Amino acid sequence: MWDAFKDFIFWCISSVYSFAGDWGMAILVITLIFRVILMPLMRKQIKSSYQMQKVQPLMQEIQQKYADDQPRMQEEMQKLYAEAKFNPLAGCLPILLQMPIFIALFQVLQEMGSRTQGSSYQFYHLVPDLTLTPASSLGQGFLTFLPYLILLLVFAGATFAPMVLQQRNTADANQRRQTLIMSAFMTVFMLWIGWGSPAGVLLFWGVSSLFGVFQQQITMRALKAEDEKKEAEIVDVKPVKVEVERKVKKKRPHKSR
Repeated sequence: MWDAFKDFIFWCISSVYSFAGDWGMAILVITLIFRVILMPLMRKQIKSSYQMQKVQPLMQEIQQKYADDQPRMQEEMQKLYAEAKFNPLAGCLPILLQMPIFIALFQVLQEMGSRTQGSSYQFYHLVPDLTLTPASSLGQGFLTFLPYLILLLVFAGATFAPMVLQQRNTADANQRRQTLIMSAFMTVFMLWIGWGSPAGVLLFWGVSSLFGVFQQQITMRALKAEDEKKEAEIVDVKPVKVEVERKVKKKRPHKSR
């Protein structure tokens, strides 16, 4: 079943190649098609992260207030999630659903050297051989190594960017610092992985991550605009003034004695 799924992905790439005449362009097109298909899932994930940022200060207050009372803390957390309409698992489901697609693409691109049966596996002469890794291209001279180095930096930087951009407006300095440290660690880790990965894999992951950054920024702006619109509507709602017209009482006539 898994091999059949991988064969389907390879068929998609080779079909685009038959029109584009370039394996690198075929990878770009297929990567963008898959990212467009997964846009609704990614939007849910981004929305979940955005809601998490909004309730984070309240969560910290509950954790500090009920640090010695775990049952009460869990109870207050559940109330907060219900009031904010926030589901902590909502951000995990889109990732789990899209991972099989990305794993299959990753494996197919690693196998492209054997699947293409000796055809020229390049990207418009910008990257001479997409089956080569940055490590193996280093010994062929700096000019040959340069495009692989660029792909490697994009591959690692596109992992770092979303985490940093997401925490840009976070008021908690400690949380921002922790995010930067974790992002730096992930970047080094991705550099280590990318060093031994074929250039086709780096191209796929770099383009996919850059598309994700673009979608993240667009979605975050839309969510912030919705919140600002709701706040403006609340401010504009003014209490209705009811003008009551009081009748003037007529003086009673005095009886003459």
